[in-house]
Amino acid sequence: MPVKTAPARLTAGDADLRAQFLEEVLRLLYPEPCTTRGKSPVVTEYVVVPDARRPRLLVPTRSRRVAAAAVRRYAEPQSRVARLKRDAVVAALRTPGAASVLLRHRVRICGPAGETIDGYLRAALGTDLALSVHIGPARANRKPVLQLIAPDGETLGFAKLGTGPLTRRLVRAETTALSALSHVGIRDVTVPRVLHTGEWRGHQVLVQSPLPVWRPRAPLAADRLAAAMREVAGCCGTSRSWLATSPYWAELRDRLDAVADRPEGAALGTAARTLVERGGDVDLRYGAWHGDWSPWNMATLADTLLVWDWERFTTGVPLGFDAVHYDLQRRIQSTSDAEAAVEATLGVAAALLRPFEVTGAAARLTALLYLVDLAARYLADRQAEAGARLGVLGTWLLPVLVRRVAAL
Repeated sequence: MPVKTAPARLTAGDADLRAQFLEEVLRLLYPEPCTTRGKSPVVTEYVVVPDARRPRLLVPTRSRRVAAAAVRRYAEPQSRVARLKRDAVVAALRTPGAASVLLRHRVRICGPAGETIDGYLRAALGTDLALSVHIGPARANRKPVLQLIAPDGETLGFAKLGTGPLTRRLVRAETTALSALSHVGIRDVTVPRVLHTGEWRGHQVLVQSPLPVWRPRAPLAADRLAAAMREVAGCCGTSRSWLATSPYWAELRDRLDAVADRPEGAALGTAARTLVERGGDVDLRYGAWHGDWSPWNMATLADTLLVWDWERFTTGVPLGFDAVHYDLQRRIQSTSDAEAAVEATLGVAAALLRPFEVTGAAARLTALLYLVDLAARYLADRQAEAGARLGVLGTWLLPVLVRRVAAL
């Protein structure tokens, strides 16, 4: 499971938030009496990539092999330029003397090793390891994600730490999802295995197996992606009912009520109720969805699709949500006009949902319900307050939803 790379461009504000998050993560992983200002004994040392002003990754300096492996397998570059940059960093880390010239920013941790996350994970997995630490963009669900690397450079797994109410819930949810998926016999999708789950200093910990992203890639055909999403949709069974009387609408209505006291929440709730008033008698099928199936959460091999980040996995949602979500995220990744991306996705929703046998009024309703569901998630997670690039729904998603519902 590589770490998710954000499609957003790095802004000055995001750089500041990353630097702040770097300090928070270091204090969390290496609590007092550990310090970054001491001299000895040294617990570990990291190279900050690309630098301390724009931290994205902490790379252990334990050995050139371990350092290069930390960069090579930490993320899935989404463009040729990103791959070239990653490969340049890997080459610098492998070359004696080059890293000290090109990657000058270091973080040295001093103090007792027993109180650190390194010590906890070594004991939990029963093996020696080094850590690399991902510093993600500003999001309410941002959490420490650690790559666990063996002395020979092999990736042993990835660890997530839930450190607050939201992220603890998400880490527990992913643990439950991976455990459930291990028993349903999915053929076309490869899912990480749970290697360890527990608590460290009050933080929820999940260690999952690495997926073989180093294997040769294959082109991703639309029909193959749709088939994989259909398999996930049906992996826990399906049901059918009118929207207005469905358990899905009852659950979504509760989520909307929980954010109704906020300006965007009130507008979202009004649009959702109007949508159900006009389409409540439409017969829908319900199943599971990954919840964040996007280009940066998967890799395509000849014999399987590798898919990670299952913390939003949910059952009992209208079939086809994953297809609509994937298309929207792909469009948002390639444009600065997120509102136009939403319109474009709705314009092709009928084609996206056809492989799920969702057509006509059901397809229109499903696409709009997806927008309601996603918006409710953003509001409940308080993405705007966390500084997420698309956290303010009124600038992109909500206007399109209101217009489309009014036109029904």
